[in-house]
Amino acid sequence: MPNPSVTELPLADIHLQAAPGFWPLPWGWWCVLLFALGSFLFFLVFLYRYIRKNQAKKEALNLLTQKPSLAQINALLKNTALHYFNRKDVAGLTGDRWLLFLDAQLPKAKQGFFLHQSLWLKGAFSNENLSQDELIICRNLARIWLIDALPPKKQAHYKEVRHV
Repeated sequence: MPNPSVTELPLADIHLQAAPGFWPLPWGWWCVLLFALGSFLFFLVFLYRYIRKNQAKKEALNLLTQKPSLAQINALLKNTALHYFNRKDVAGLTGDRWLLFLDAQLPKAKQGFFLHQSLWLKGAFSNENLSQDELIICRNLARIWLIDALPPKKQAHYKEVRHV
């Protein structure tokens, strides 16, 4: 059989394929994108909860800088405690039981409400006004409580001790 020449063969020109594009993405990139999106959403939820959790504390600290009276400081502490703790445990507390509750939320080294019980009771239940130094002591105790006791680390429970 005779050899056909190269010019006689019916061959088509060689066409190269286009370089592959970036779309559609391979499955590995989809996994990376989903992980990044999930991480971002987790961060947003965490940030939102953190801001909401500390909003009452921040507002109370701002109100405390306006140099309120002892009755206003006590009401501020009570409202803030009602925000963070169980209402039925906090709402009925007054006098010594209220001061013990405040101390129970603080570390031992920073407790001082019951130690300064006479100031708190004098300012709350007496017609006699506190001196400026006594009011500063009470304001500093309230500031310490707002900074160190809030928000509660775990749901701290105040258990009242009643002796029969």
